[in-house]
Amino acid sequence: MNKDMNMTKELDPITLQVVGGALHSIAEQMGNVLYRMSYSSIIRESQDLGAGLFDVDFNTLCESDSTPMHIGSLPGYLRGIHESIKIEDWKPGDCVIHNHPYKGASHSPDIAIVMPVFSNGDLVGFSANTAHHVDIGAATPGLIIDVPDVWAEGMLMDGVKLFHEGVRNEDLWKYIRDNTRVPDLVMGDLEAQIASAELGVRRFEELLEKYGKGTVIQATKQLMDYTERRMRAEIAKIPDGEYFAEGFLDDDGRNREITLPVKVCVRVKGDSVEVDLTGSSPQVPTAFNVPYDGSTMVAAFFVFRAMLLDTYTSKDDIPANEGSFRPISVIAPKGTIFNPIWPAAAEARFCQIQRMADLVIKALAPVLPDRCTAGNAATLSFAAYSGVRPNGDYWVFLEVNEAAMGGRPASDGPDTVEELMRNTRNNPLEDLGMHLPLICDRYEVRDDVPPGAGKFRGGSGVVKSQRYLTSGFMTHESDRHLDVPWGIFGGKEGAGGKMEIHNIHSGERRSEYSKFSGMRAEIGDVVSYYSPSGGGYGNPLERDPTKVLDDVLDGFFGPDHAKSDYGVVLKPVDNGYDWGLDEAATQSLRAEMQR
Repeated sequence: MNKDMNMTKELDPITLQVVGGALHSIAEQMGNVLYRMSYSSIIRESQDLGAGLFDVDFNTLCESDSTPMHIGSLPGYLRGIHESIKIEDWKPGDCVIHNHPYKGASHSPDIAIVMPVFSNGDLVGFSANTAHHVDIGAATPGLIIDVPDVWAEGMLMDGVKLFHEGVRNEDLWKYIRDNTRVPDLVMGDLEAQIASAELGVRRFEELLEKYGKGTVIQATKQLMDYTERRMRAEIAKIPDGEYFAEGFLDDDGRNREITLPVKVCVRVKGDSVEVDLTGSSPQVPTAFNVPYDGSTMVAAFFVFRAMLLDTYTSKDDIPANEGSFRPISVIAPKGTIFNPIWPAAAEARFCQIQRMADLVIKALAPVLPDRCTAGNAATLSFAAYSGVRPNGDYWVFLEVNEAAMGGRPASDGPDTVEELMRNTRNNPLEDLGMHLPLICDRYEVRDDVPPGAGKFRGGSGVVKSQRYLTSGFMTHESDRHLDVPWGIFGGKEGAGGKMEIHNIHSGERRSEYSKFSGMRAEIGDVVSYYSPSGGGYGNPLERDPTKVLDDVLDGFFGPDHAKSDYGVVLKPVDNGYDWGLDEAATQSLRAEMQR
C-alpha cells in the first residue's frame, strides 16, 4: 500500500508508540530551541513559553514540557487566526504573528508564531509556539495593571503574516521594532520563535515522509482518542454531583477597598465535567480581567490534567494532547472577570486563574482526598523593573517570584516553588547583576510566619528583596494578601503574602498593595516580596514529632509554634545552642490537646 494513502485502519501499539514518541520529541526540541536562542531572561532563563504541533482542526498533537498556561492556549490562538486567515489561504513559507486577547491569545504579551506544515502540497497542520515578551509598548514598561482598555496594552497583532511565502514583511518587522522599549530583546526573541517554529515544520515534514501521511495522521487521532478515554475514565470515578468552593481576590489594582469574589461550581456528570464560574466578580475597569479562550478555559484543562492524569503517578505514559481537553467545559458569564467584554483590558490575568484552579481542587477535595492539596499560594508575583540608561535606552526586567504549595496526602507542600499553572524557573542572580542596575539583597525561605500546620505541613513561601542602583520604575502584579491559603482535613491555614519597600539611605519604610502600576523607584529603594505559604493537610497532632523538630532546626518556625500547633515539646540541648525532643512531655501534651 502506498504510504501516502489515507489510512483509517487502526495502527498497532508499537507504531503508535513510535509516532507518539517522535511527536513529543519534536515539541521538546522546539521548546529547547526557543529558550536557548532567546535574548530576554523571561524566556531564556524562566522559560515562559510553550511549543507544539497542531492539525488542521487546531487540535493539539503534542506539546513541550513548558509552562502549562502557554501550550493549552495555542488552539485558541489558531482559532483566532482563522478569523483572518482561512485554511485555503495558507501557503508554504508563511509565518503568522498573533497576540489578540479577544481572539484566543492568553494575554497580549504572549505572542504566538505559527507556520503551516504541508505534505505533497496538502496542508496537514501547524507548527506553533508562544512566549512572553518583555515589552510590547504598553502604557507602563513590561507589565500593566491600571489601564482603561485593551489598546493601552500595547501592540495588538491580529493574525498578520510576518512572512508571506518565505518573504519577510519588512514594514511589519519595523513596526514591531519601533514600538517596544527594548527592541534588541524583543526582535531577538522573535527570531528565536521563528527558528523554533521552522524546526517544528522541518521535523514534522520528516516524520510524514518517513512513515507516510496516512500513518501519522491516523496515529495522532488514535493518540488523542486514547488520552480522551483515559481522562474520561478518571472523571467517571468521581461521584456525580455539584461541588462548590469560593474565595476572593484583594482588589483590581485601582479600587483598593473592593474585594473580588471567585466562585466555583464543579459539575460532574458521568465521564464529563463542567466548571461553572457564575457568581464571580463582574469585569473590572483595569487590566485585571481574564481572556476566556486563552486563559480561563486553559485553567480548567490544566487543573484536571494535573489532578487526574499526573505524569508521575500514572503507571503508563499518557500523551499530552487535545484528548485531555475534550471532556471539560467552562461556564463564565459574559461581563465577568473570567469572560470580559471587548474592549476591557485583560493583561493582568494570572492571579485569577491560579485561584480558579486552587478552588477547583478545594471543591473536589471531599471526593478526591488522595489527589488534592491543601490551599496553595495560588497567586503570581510578576514584577516589572525598568529604567532609562544614561544614553536614553530603556532597560526592562521581568521577574516571576516563587511561592509554595499546600500540604499533600502523603508529604509536605514543597517550599519556594512555582506552583500550579506557572512552572517557570527562577532567574539566576548572576544574570541580574551582569545586565541590570539591580542587586538582590535577600533571597530566602520565608521565616517571619510559619507555614500551615498539618500532619503534612504547607510549604513555606519565599522572600526576595531587589535593590535599585539607579532611579527607575516598577509595576507589580500579585494577590492573596487578604485571603490566605486554606487548611484541609484538620490542617491549619497558611499565611498571606505581603509587599514592603524601604530605602537604605533614608530609612523610610512602607507597605504596598499586592498590585501597583508605574511606581517611581529611587536609588537605594529595596522592594521585598513575601509570598503566601501553603495550608496544612491533616491533623497537626498526627505529625511525626521528629519532623516538627527538623522544621525547628531548619528555621521554618520556633519551639513555641511547635508546642502550640503540633503539641510537640522541645528542650534545649548542647548548653542551650540547640533543641531536642522531649518525648514524654510531647506525649502528655498531645493527649491533653486531643481531649
